[in-house]
Amino acid sequence: MVTGRISFIGAGPGAADLITVRGARRIAEADVVVWSASAVAPECIQEHARSDAELIDSSRLTREEALEIYRRAERDKLKVVRVHSGDPSMWSAVQDQHDVCSRMNVDVEIVPGVAAFSAAAAAVGRELTAPDVAQSLVVTRLEGGRTPTPAGEEVREFAKHGTTMALHLSASRTAQLVEELRAGGYPDDTPVLVAYKVSWPDELLVRTTIGELEKTVKQRKLWRNALFVVGKSLGGSRANSYHFRRAEPVARRPLRPSAPRRRSAEPGAAKPRGTNGVKDSDVAWWAVRDWQESARGAARVAATRSVPRVDAAQSQLFAEEAEPAEAAEPAVSEQPVAVEAAPKSRRTSAASTTTTRATAKATPAKRTATKTAKTTAAKRTKTATAAKAKPAAKRKPAAEPDEQGE
Repeated sequence: MVTGRISFIGAGPGAADLITVRGARRIAEADVVVWSASAVAPECIQEHARSDAELIDSSRLTREEALEIYRRAERDKLKVVRVHSGDPSMWSAVQDQHDVCSRMNVDVEIVPGVAAFSAAAAAVGRELTAPDVAQSLVVTRLEGGRTPTPAGEEVREFAKHGTTMALHLSASRTAQLVEELRAGGYPDDTPVLVAYKVSWPDELLVRTTIGELEKTVKQRKLWRNALFVVGKSLGGSRANSYHFRRAEPVARRPLRPSAPRRRSAEPGAAKPRGTNGVKDSDVAWWAVRDWQESARGAARVAATRSVPRVDAAQSQLFAEEAEPAEAAEPAVSEQPVAVEAAPKSRRTSAASTTTTRATAKATPAKRTATKTAKTTAAKRTKTATAAKAKPAAKRKPAAEPDEQGE
């Protein structure tokens, strides 16, 4: 039985390419995309959503209006995506939505995303855990905001552990944060990383200490929500932070038969990367692009809407989206036909097809010229054949009496 589908997706900290492959695929298949431009980079939606998908600004929705969109998914068998920033398992209000949708006749799923503290640590090249320094990570918020904090979960209580902490709060409350950290026992020289809009084009990463934190934030004129990572693990380089030991040999069954290795023709020859001269990274990327285009194409055939429906407040974000996407599609869709038509290739592997598409993407000009030449040659051949066929058709009736007479 065909039903609708509701997907709650973690888009990651902001960058369009930090979303998971599964999350990007769900957006590409969606009939309706609910998202907030203030929390998710527009490129994340612009890159993956179909041109005819309905885009709705979640910051303008009430709870009842959001539920009505989910009811539409049940009634009209639509694929609806609700995009959250970061990972939906923390501070995304996804639980209430998920519980309501679970009682509907639709498929419901949650797709995890990259957390902001992971992106911040990666951006500065630091590990948040270290032997003899910190083996735990506390992810919390500063109490006193709109969301009530249970007893015992105050920042000063967590600070008593002395481990690494990642705190999400408004930068305008930095003075209160410093007071809580000091009350919990952190010394003033404890390193602090301030991450504002991490992975966005205008991200800001500032290293400081607890003693200088308030002054640093004021100098940068930060007041919106930011991430504060606190702990000695952010300090200087550490030698031999973890000891690696060789694992004991274990008999395992191979996952797949291993192909024999081919030796190079010359001893010093370099091994070719990828297939047919295409880099492995390009093959992998275009494999992702293939299913994106397939998902979009299948949805276009099934969709009844031909005009994109975009919220008025978001129209300027997608002004230049349609033409480049449409221009690239025909070239991709025609490649499998060319592979199947080649002699002695009844079956084509996914890797070779993907490689062919990657090669075609890398040389669009040559492909277009070849296609034009083939089309012109076909027209000339068709014209010449038709010209030769007409005299033969006229001579055939005159020959028939001779053949009957014999």
